[in-house]
Amino acid sequence: MGFNTKVIGAGLAGCEAAWQLAESGISVELFEMKPAVMSPAHMSANFAELVCSNSLRSSELSNAVGLLKEEMRRLGSLIIRAADETRIPAGGALAVDRERFSGYITEQIMRHPLITVRGGEVTEIPDGRVIIATGPLTSDVFAQKIAGLLADTDFLSFFDAAAPIVTFDSIDMDNAYMASRYGKGDADYINCPMDFEQYTAFTEALTTAETAHIHGFEKSMIFEGCMPIEIMAGRGEDTMRFGPLKPVGLPNPKDGKVPYAVVQLRRDNAEGTLYNLVGFQTHLKFSEQRRIFSMIPALGVAEFVRYGVMHRNTYLNSPKLLDRYYRLIADSRISFAGQITGVEGYVESASSGLLAGLELSNELLGRPHADFPKETAIGALALYISGGSVSDFQPMNINFGLIEPLGYRARGKKEKNMQISARSLEIIDAYNLSC
Repeated sequence: MGFNTKVIGAGLAGCEAAWQLAESGISVELFEMKPAVMSPAHMSANFAELVCSNSLRSSELSNAVGLLKEEMRRLGSLIIRAADETRIPAGGALAVDRERFSGYITEQIMRHPLITVRGGEVTEIPDGRVIIATGPLTSDVFAQKIAGLLADTDFLSFFDAAAPIVTFDSIDMDNAYMASRYGKGDADYINCPMDFEQYTAFTEALTTAETAHIHGFEKSMIFEGCMPIEIMAGRGEDTMRFGPLKPVGLPNPKDGKVPYAVVQLRRDNAEGTLYNLVGFQTHLKFSEQRRIFSMIPALGVAEFVRYGVMHRNTYLNSPKLLDRYYRLIADSRISFAGQITGVEGYVESASSGLLAGLELSNELLGRPHADFPKETAIGALALYISGGSVSDFQPMNINFGLIEPLGYRARGKKEKNMQISARSLEIIDAYNLSC
């Protein structure tokens, strides 16, 4: 068919978009600036790199992101297949070995006969049909080219943060225990309990710690879903205890009591040699991180192989700019995908790439658009992103509040969510049968 499409950016969204096009029989040029040009958040030359250490979140259909993953799985998602192939234990969550995950995707992309990878930084928007999936860390040069398509006010930004990683061997297991909340799944998390005095001292240290200077930083620009732990601590004494340090459902097997607060560590690789501090995104100075996080009893002598970092993320004012297919309203030959659209989260980012690639392939092949409705997670997210009624647009994770209600009362929240998921998957399966 020749090169009908171009995808810029080989992150999760770009790889998924390129894969959907190629699997439909459409040739794709995939442009990726790594390794020639690396952003401050990049760590390897592989595609679809998970910069942050958090998992792909819940796998359960009573959770909206679990539903989104299952929809994507049934729609032939490369990203979800890679996650399934490189999964590591994490209770009810879908966590992956990050290196194997990105390595698997890179290999699949490089081997596909209809995908041609082009290296180096893109500094101009190409001619023809193009999907821009350059992510929230789009290079300054290319961001200016995008801005040239838009009004100056149509770019927004927030600050995103990644949590620290410690080695397993350096964790004091005499002051920790293995468990998953409420005993759900295997005991895959290391739990570091804190008593009242320890927690109070820890909170005080966080609120008085020295942060790293970030040019242009404003507290008002922080996305709630990526709240730095020190800012959370400053919002009130119990804020962390109702957030990432919530002890509920995590009794200490050594005495059967629920601790005052619990810091959870989640496995970061398949071998279990590395663990990340769940919810500990931060922009504290590295020296402050070492001092304060060592106040957690189980981490008194912990070896930090990566400290928390914070970077500025840029995204579009999508409700004013994009349609439900993630196409630019002002120039429909250009589509966007990934976090640059304002979807938040790895799964959501990949889902936007899947939909953008799938709908573009439908258009090019003369097939009807899928037009996934608001009864599905993938459709509801796209309709939120393109919803012109959104007055204060913020990055958004998938949630059941975005999905069309059942229209009748179900018995309990979990049952309601399960019925919403069942309805959604019937729609996805019907679409697959019609193709």
